[in-house]
Formats: sequence, structure tokens, C-alpha cells
Amino acid sequence: MSIKSIITLLLVCCGAPSRAAQTTAQVIEVISPATAEQAWLMIPWETDLTAARRKAVAQNKPVFLWEMDGHPLGCT
Repeated sequence: MSIKSIITLLLVCCGAPSRAAQTTAQVIEVISPATAEQAWLMIPWETDLTAARRKAVAQNKPVFLWEMDGHPLGCT
């Protein structure tokens, strides 16, 4: 179920069916990340360390290693 469907369902259940579509659009606009907040998605991340090292050597650049320990759903 999409976030838009969930928000619409909540608004209809709360007794606001006439304004549900307008309010849903406003809520989605407010909770959606801004373009500047998604700039990190434009970085061509490498998932293969060997390929990243080869690319870094070829371009004479350092490797930025981002790693996390623990369970992926609850980084401890």
C-alpha cells in the first residue's frame, strides 16, 4: 500500500472525505524530501570496493568508505 493510499484512508476515516484529495496532496508535499535533500542520490556510488579502488586510482582520488556495523534494520 502506498503512502498516498494510507494518508487518504486515514483522512477518510477521520471524517474528511470532501477535502481528502486536497489534504492528501498537501501532506505529501510537506513530508516529501526537497530536491536539495536528495542531492546525495546523484553521487555515482560504487557498491564494489575493488571497482571503487580501481576508479579512484585511475582518477587519482581518495576512496570514501561508508560502512555500518550491526543489523541493517536496526543499526546498533
